[in-house]
Amino acid sequence: MFTLIHVVISVLGIIAGLVVVGGLMAGVRLDGWTTFFLVTTILTNLTGFGFPFTRVLPSHEAGVISLVVLAICLAARYWKQLEDGWRATYVISAVAALYLNVFVLVVQLFSKTPALAQLAPTQSEAPFAVTQAIVLGVFVWLGWAAVRGFRTAKLIR
Repeated sequence: MFTLIHVVISVLGIIAGLVVVGGLMAGVRLDGWTTFFLVTTILTNLTGFGFPFTRVLPSHEAGVISLVVLAICLAARYWKQLEDGWRATYVISAVAALYLNVFVLVVQLFSKTPALAQLAPTQSEAPFAVTQAIVLGVFVWLGWAAVRGFRTAKLIR
């Protein structure tokens, strides 16, 4: 049951994050979606630490990094109110938090999906590396487009 809850929260966070990034690219501030994205992404990270483990895994490291990035995102959005350079900081940290969630999703897909696990059983094989490189490239482009699009944002609640 815990795994199902974690996965549902994760998927909802990724979907909400994609909506938020789309809004940023269009120069639209989607406050409700942003709050939902941030809450679900924080919960994704926190619930990720609830699984039993005997050693620190890359998913734990990504979770810690993501929580730091999310703290910066929250500060830029809610404390600094997107003033001056905090606008770009917010956009970059929001896209980075979403990327980290998708990065872990790809890791999980390659470890839990039989066909993908056969292609990259140790996740050091080319199919895994190429997939992660493509995902990173897409998010670099999304981040660039979001920073450009969110220079002056309209508020939509």
